[in-house]
Amino acid sequence: MTPEAAPAPPPSRRLPFKQLLLVLGVVATVYAVALLVLSGSPRTALSLLWSWTGLQAAALCLLNYVLRGTRWRLWMAHYGRDFGWRQGLRLYLAGYAFTPTPGNVGEAVRGLMLAKNPLGNAQSLAIFGAERLADLLCLALLAIPALIWALSHGAVKARPALLWGAIAAMVLVLCLAAAVFAHYRARLMRRFTWTGEAWHCLSVQPLHWFVLTLVAWAAQGTALWLLCGLLDLKLDLLTAMGFYAVAMVAGALSALPAGLGGMEAVLAGLLTLHGALPGYAMVITVLARLLTLWLAVAIGVIALLYSAAIRKDISFS
Repeated sequence: MTPEAAPAPPPSRRLPFKQLLLVLGVVATVYAVALLVLSGSPRTALSLLWSWTGLQAAALCLLNYVLRGTRWRLWMAHYGRDFGWRQGLRLYLAGYAFTPTPGNVGEAVRGLMLAKNPLGNAQSLAIFGAERLADLLCLALLAIPALIWALSHGAVKARPALLWGAIAAMVLVLCLAAAVFAHYRARLMRRFTWTGEAWHCLSVQPLHWFVLTLVAWAAQGTALWLLCGLLDLKLDLLTAMGFYAVAMVAGALSALPAGLGGMEAVLAGLLTLHGALPGYAMVITVLARLLTLWLAVAIGVIALLYSAAIRKDISFS
């Protein structure tokens, strides 16, 4: 009788860090070239960020990162990974190094790259899915003022019934979508394990993560409003938040790395429709993206290198 073969060891974690960093480098290079070509005078545009208003906008974007990092710690604790405030925020920020990937899927490696007790694939995808669903819900709510502005603009202003009918139709569609999801929820959970896990994440302190997410995205919408004021574009706060939310959702639906191209086109188009000169609309859009995206990526790269090389709580293997 031959002895039974020893069970094969579990496969080691293989994270596509080289590929993700390559994508980041290519995307950053392309965006830098686009900045030089489209913004006219990039040095003048960038100098606006050092004004008091520009620094306030940057602070609001940093607040967004902190609030969403707190949300991530909440869901990590759900899987038994409790981090202190500083460590948890640093590990969360490190994931922003991989944001400029198609559909932002690079951020899903946050839980996988922990040096000690990393998450499994399904758990990591679950948190990533919960983050995207929570973001989409709150951005959809913040987009309502932009929808009202669009529907009340021009000829529709004379027909308010059309405005309220469109809003009612949107609410009806959302309710029907929720009903369909509730009906097929069990089937979806059986077919895709991580979707069931994502639902469990969303069921953990729902009011807590909802408030964190809504305030986080409202902060970045307010940052856009401040940038509009820098270039004398008169735009009320709620409409600015709505424009930013619509552009973010459009960028997410494009599935391009960090929504690049789609988000900029939609935001610049909305600002132009509101009365901004095309050149000013592009400058505002570029400044907004530098603060809401590339600032996060830069901080993420620093946090990633510090965590891997000094703190040793992130592993690339």
